Amino acid sequence: MRTFRGGLLIGLAVAVAVAAVAAAYELYDTRTLKRTVRRGEVLCGVNKGLPGFSIPDDKGNWTGFDVDFCRAVAAAIFDDPKKAKFVPLDADERFKELQSRKVDILSRNSTWSMSREENYDLYFPAVAYYDGQGFMLPRSRKIDSALDLNDSKVCVQEATTTQLNLSDYFRANNMKYQEMKFGKLDDVIKAYDSGQCDTLTADVSQLYALRLNLGKPGDHVILPDVISKEPLAPVVRQRDDDWMMIVKWTLYAMINAEELGITSKNIDEALKSKKPDVMRLVGTEGTYGEDLGLTKDWAVRIIRQVGNYGEVYERNVGSESKLKIPRGLNQLWSAGGIQYAPPIR
Repeated sequence: MRTFRGGLLIGLAVAVAVAAVAAAYELYDTRTLKRTVRRGEVLCGVNKGLPGFSIPDDKGNWTGFDVDFCRAVAAAIFDDPKKAKFVPLDADERFKELQSRKVDILSRNSTWSMSREENYDLYFPAVAYYDGQGFMLPRSRKIDSALDLNDSKVCVQEATTTQLNLSDYFRANNMKYQEMKFGKLDDVIKAYDSGQCDTLTADVSQLYALRLNLGKPGDHVILPDVISKEPLAPVVRQRDDDWMMIVKWTLYAMINAEELGITSKNIDEALKSKKPDVMRLVGTEGTYGEDLGLTKDWAVRIIRQVGNYGEVYERNVGSESKLKIPRGLNQLWSAGGIQYAPPIR
């Protein structure tokens, strides 16, 4: 009888231990890179449809700034940007789906904040796009300052930092407003376009994109006021440092490439360079790629097949796009902006 009881207790203890390990694995998965390589593709959580950042065409082909970043990660790992698979996610499900490993990375216009890192056990490795919240309204309102928005009826997406910033701004300036909140971004823009509200608030980059979807884009103006800091960054799970390093240095490689004048068009010339900082980036000197668990030419793969940071920006949201968003803060630090990457050395 004692032997049976002893065995039962041991069995229960083992079961509890296994359950504890399983729970820890759910929170702190450290095998994303291995699983990604075994699967043969990177699963990227993206916005369901935001022009310039992530949007599919009628054949399911995705384009955008966030999409290209995912392709850069795939190029670094597989030497093939087509190895990125895109999973459209709503704002209210994006972090939970990353936690549950439905995706390997979020590249989905997500603001880096302290509470998000703490509450969801996530990392925001580096800022891909410096943004800020603004306002769009009909040109006919003849308002040119956010301080004149008192008594406005404002459309906003709920369960976002945008909703919180809206409240803070009006409260700080002793202004009143009527909040029209919607769970999905599509419903927000539909409500605004149909006249249910007279003001729309979102990140400025989103406002440029959303304006394209309005019935008469030219009838709407985006105010110059920026009311918040919105550092948009890719997101990964905590306790998975190997994967976080690859995601972070993929972005930094693209920024460093632009600073060094290396583009998708001259990358072959860069491979012949004898400049030390160029040699370290393209892998002809040092073991920086191997230290990440990749190949010597990891950055070359990114630049050749996706481009440097400036190429990706201008192609998707800048001067070569329909949005034509000025670089602003997203200019390199050496050109008046604040985009800055640590050196590869």
